[in-house]
Amino acid sequence: MQIRKLGKTQLDVSVLSIGGLYTSSLAGGAEETRRILNRAIELGINAIDTAPAYADSELTIGKAIAGLNAPLIITTKLGGRPQPFQPQSKDALRQSVHESLKLLGRDTIDTLMIHEPDRPQQYGWWSSYDPLDGPVIELMDELKQAGTIRFTGLAGTTVTEMTSLVRSGIFDVLLTAFNYNPLIREANEELIPAATEQKMGIVLASVLGQGFLARRFDSELTRPSTWLSTKRRDQFKAYYKLLDETGMSPIEMGLRFAISNSFVSTVPIGCKTMEQLELSVQAINKGPLPIDVLAQLDQIASICPMRSFEEPMILPFGKNYHGPGIANMGAAVQVGKLEQ
Repeated sequence: MQIRKLGKTQLDVSVLSIGGLYTSSLAGGAEETRRILNRAIELGINAIDTAPAYADSELTIGKAIAGLNAPLIITTKLGGRPQPFQPQSKDALRQSVHESLKLLGRDTIDTLMIHEPDRPQQYGWWSSYDPLDGPVIELMDELKQAGTIRFTGLAGTTVTEMTSLVRSGIFDVLLTAFNYNPLIREANEELIPAATEQKMGIVLASVLGQGFLARRFDSELTRPSTWLSTKRRDQFKAYYKLLDETGMSPIEMGLRFAISNSFVSTVPIGCKTMEQLELSVQAINKGPLPIDVLAQLDQIASICPMRSFEEPMILPFGKNYHGPGIANMGAAVQVGKLEQ
């Protein structure tokens, strides 16, 4: 398993890591998570990303890693706990960190991220944008000084506001999701370059789109759809043709594309089963994509590189979708109805 530096943290992380949404009761629970994590460690994976918002993931991971003799790099987040959530209360945020440490069974969190800092009406994290300030920043500074956390980060899904937050220069790591994959390249315009300029570690999440890029949906491209634009439809047809020509599975193409960007530090995957883990590791160990395949992907991405306002964040292939996009599909993620 290839190892890369996590930006200016200088932590050595495996290029493939474990995403925490399905290391929880949303999938196999503690027993299956322990089996998967044991095998992941054998295969060279050393990093796990979780969050209070991922059901009981912190508790499940804590039980699974108890007694494991392996140096693991653990990331968790602030956001949504305790309820009612008070992002302007330093005491409440501190309480959440202590709960994370207890559930994970650790004395230190390697990276503590602010979860969803980029949706202004979701969590009111900031007391000031210029300069960027708020209780969460004060708390992170205190925790860092005390050695309770080692590094800080941001974890979001949008581009414009995340880019502004990244340019503050305050944070060490960026987790960005749903906006950089073989087909959609929104983060490549400003966000990834801004994070690179700040020497941040870049965690590229949901590169398989929570399922819509993990397998093929050829038949749905021929049916009428309320959400699938003509350009996106044409893009998928071209993408599936390239998969046929290369003989690659969607999982292999997606993961190898992600690590073809040398600025990406690690790619978390949400493994529900051992088979998903093994397939992902096999794909990633083949290394970055050949230059000619990347060039063809660039052409395909150019057909529709940005999401339209009406397009769901998680494209609902195979789902009974009734819109609106982000709100409904986000709820589906929380109850575990979507595939990683």
